[in-house]
Amino acid sequence: MTNDIRTLAAGLGFPEGPVAMQDGSVIFVELNGGRVSRVDAAGAYNVLGPAGGGPNGLAMGPDGMLYLCNNGGSHYEPGHFAGQGPSKDYNGGSIERVDPVSGARTAIYRDCDGNKLAAPNDIVFDRQGGFYFTDLGKRRKRDRDHGGLYYALPDGSSIKELAYPMLSPNGVGLSPDEQTLYVADTETARLWAFDLDAPGVIRKAGFPSPHGGRSLATMGALCRFDSLAVEASGNIAVTTMLTGAVTVVAPDGRVVRSVAMPDTHPTNICFGGPDMRTAYITLSRKGELVAMRWPEPGLRLNFQD
Repeated sequence: MTNDIRTLAAGLGFPEGPVAMQDGSVIFVELNGGRVSRVDAAGAYNVLGPAGGGPNGLAMGPDGMLYLCNNGGSHYEPGHFAGQGPSKDYNGGSIERVDPVSGARTAIYRDCDGNKLAAPNDIVFDRQGGFYFTDLGKRRKRDRDHGGLYYALPDGSSIKELAYPMLSPNGVGLSPDEQTLYVADTETARLWAFDLDAPGVIRKAGFPSPHGGRSLATMGALCRFDSLAVEASGNIAVTTMLTGAVTVVAPDGRVVRSVAMPDTHPTNICFGGPDMRTAYITLSRKGELVAMRWPEPGLRLNFQD
């Protein structure tokens, strides 16, 4: 299924976080280089605003602004396409508001209850205009941070911790009815489901859950989960590194489809186009943003119109 994949941009520095815009352009981030970048409908590439930090997950908010998970920056050694621990100037992560035209950034959260955000990773807005985000935590040569799951409001007035500690929470997405929140854990290649009683309120599963989530699916082969997107049907499409695929999981945990990618490190996926059947996927080892016709429509995200 790789023959119909079109390359929209190449030579990128670990691209992630694509957002499909109304005008046919795609805004995404480049972790290596700290850039928020855009490819327009004609294929022209440009960088939005000044570079800095470690931009990661990206989502459109209710005010027409983009909201960015900034992991604070990573160190990139020669010959390594991925970060090798925190950058020298790392001082914690943040959630930032980004102007989609100028690229100007404003930090709105740097901590929660006095605890510094370590490495915010992925983000999704609910219908009420709040957002869930994951914090992957920073990895170092001999130790690593715990990760966590959070809920916040875009005006900077409220942030709360929903689940902590987690090992390596990465991709995050909502079911079509917004009754379930999905979180992909990188190192375990496990997909977690959190039942929601209200916006920003999870109904925690009991023992043996380590943090209140339900274990929905995991993979037998050696692989790592990265980001995810939800299909209109409710299936969850999870980018799967090492095996080089997008793994589609049903809400009951069945693997219903595996879409092969021409790269070992597909990292993010989002849906767009008039019928929501265009999948935009970041291939981070190759440094490419690609697009393809998806087997079924993706779920239109809140505030995507």
